Amino acid sequence: MDGKRFLVDPVLKGAASPVWFINRPFKGTQVYKPEDIPEIDYLIISHDHFDHLDYGTIERIKDRVGKVICGLGAGQHLERWGFAPQQLVELDWNEEAGLDDGFRVYCLPARHWSGRGLKSSQSLWASYLLAMPSRKIYIGGDSGYDTHFAEIGERFSDIDLAILENGQYNQTWRYIHTLPEELMPTFRDLKAKRLFTVHHSKFALAKHPWDEPLKNVAAFAERDSVVLIQPMIGEVVFLNDSTYTLNKWWEEVE
Repeated sequence: MDGKRFLVDPVLKGAASPVWFINRPFKGTQVYKPEDIPEIDYLIISHDHFDHLDYGTIERIKDRVGKVICGLGAGQHLERWGFAPQQLVELDWNEEAGLDDGFRVYCLPARHWSGRGLKSSQSLWASYLLAMPSRKIYIGGDSGYDTHFAEIGERFSDIDLAILENGQYNQTWRYIHTLPEELMPTFRDLKAKRLFTVHHSKFALAKHPWDEPLKNVAAFAERDSVVLIQPMIGEVVFLNDSTYTLNKWWEEVE
């Protein structure tokens, strides 16, 4: 974006758990490896769960990362893994930081939790607003539905793209993950122009089929005339292209 590379929550090496043989990724989702990642200006970490902060990936790309944007307390992992303190932009909710000229990041609330060990919620989970010269992008991280989305939509006008979780939901997790019927209300609360969905189809953490989130949001977006971006792995999307057409690639995948 505007000459800078951003990478968000890369999980390219490990499982969604502290041990390699539990919650393995689906076959076909490990197309890219950490070694394929180019130089990154800003690595963004929403929270420290294993399916968002992957040691195997971070350890292999850290020499190609300029700075890391993360929530308060998450930097302890990164420092232990070899990042210098001056590389970390560690923020509390409603704090902001200037990055390069014309680039600013805002750390914003989310409704989730964190933890990699026996004690949970020892570091912050967050969403972010990236304000760049050409556009504003909201990165939702993991979050249950709540009033913070409408508050963010009121605070930041003209969000060009909302990147929202869609998948790994369950009624018993409704306070920490977005349910299918809450995705469109979340998008409307943010008043964003386009929707990009993530957090689906790589791990089987919930009981729904792997493609259910893709089908659900495609139907919702068609019903509500929402511009939905949902690329196949490896598909290049130009965010300044107003003619993007959803190709429903998952209908041809077994």
